[in-house]
Amino acid sequence: MNAVVETRYLDLPKPLRLDCGRELASVRVAYETYGVLAPERDNVILVCHALSGDAHAAGLSKTPEESTRDGFAAEDRDGTAGKGLGWWDGMIGPGKAFDTDRYFVVSTNLLGGCRGTTGPSSVDPATGKPYGSDFPVITVADMVRTQRAFLDVLGIGRLAAVAGGSLGGMQALEWAILFPEQVDAVVAIASTHALHPQGLAWNAIARDAIMRDPAWQGGHYYGTGRTPDGGMGVGRMVGHVTYLSAPALDDKFGRRLQFADDIRYTITEPEFEVESYLRHQADSFVRRFDANTYLYLSRALTYFDLARQHGGGSLVRALDGVLARTLLIAFSSDWLYPPAASRQIEDALRALGKPVEYHEIEAPYGHDCFLLEEARQTPIVRRFLEMPS
Repeated sequence: MNAVVETRYLDLPKPLRLDCGRELASVRVAYETYGVLAPERDNVILVCHALSGDAHAAGLSKTPEESTRDGFAAEDRDGTAGKGLGWWDGMIGPGKAFDTDRYFVVSTNLLGGCRGTTGPSSVDPATGKPYGSDFPVITVADMVRTQRAFLDVLGIGRLAAVAGGSLGGMQALEWAILFPEQVDAVVAIASTHALHPQGLAWNAIARDAIMRDPAWQGGHYYGTGRTPDGGMGVGRMVGHVTYLSAPALDDKFGRRLQFADDIRYTITEPEFEVESYLRHQADSFVRRFDANTYLYLSRALTYFDLARQHGGGSLVRALDGVLARTLLIAFSSDWLYPPAASRQIEDALRALGKPVEYHEIEAPYGHDCFLLEEARQTPIVRRFLEMPS
């Protein structure tokens, strides 16, 4: 039986200085916690979410909305129970990968988000109106510094681990570089040290779809009665396809028709099951996610490049100061965050004599494997976390 969890909110006491040179005042962070904080405060695991996630990582939401637990075939897996479940519920809880009988797990909605943490849809205290596209451009490092400031308020100085998949894994790696003395272990799943050009290209198409929608209105659509749902839906379709693999799509949909025994000669209506599925994904996503947040978070993950940011172009130099033990998990069919990227991180850490463990899981679902293959990730993560530091 899943416990009911309530999202809480914390206002940072000081403004944040951002990589772009701007300062962001009055930052609010949405968060949830699971488990019990040890008296020594040494059992904390920070879990970081991917682009479309939020603070609700585990348990049942007190106020269920559109679920962020939306990996490929999530509805087949969860049924109606999935609506209120946290996006990584299979990984967080008693006896699970991040064992709440042992660890105090913290999950925040990241900076720039639209699920409680300050982002483009938040009110700018200087104007009394939503930021819109006046919100400062942010980076993954900015997200991590926000998390650091948030944990400072909670009185948590050191982390037993930082973990996440996709953009969440990027945050975990950034933590190990920015705050090496404060992180014991890193768990980066289906992630990378920098998006490959194909990933940059697909993200550019998704952002362009939003910005070319007339309802985007230069990013200032709040309160106008019009939102760029059309562009946002196309962006989500593009993004969702990049999270999957060709075999997974073929296995689930093939070329099956959706509504008829034969084609209907229409250009406006979906003919194939896969078309209908993508429209459903788009429709459900626009109900719960802000288009500007998508733009800002997508841009942040394309900027992420550990070698450029920290190593003068060298990944080895970038990772030189890392003190944390590192666990890397990749999936064979993930072409967006391919296993080769995780192996490059492994090779760089090994060249430096750093403790690192790499696992590649054979699975057919593409990038979404990190949300779907929880049972196969769990023993790997549990064993890694149980190892002495």
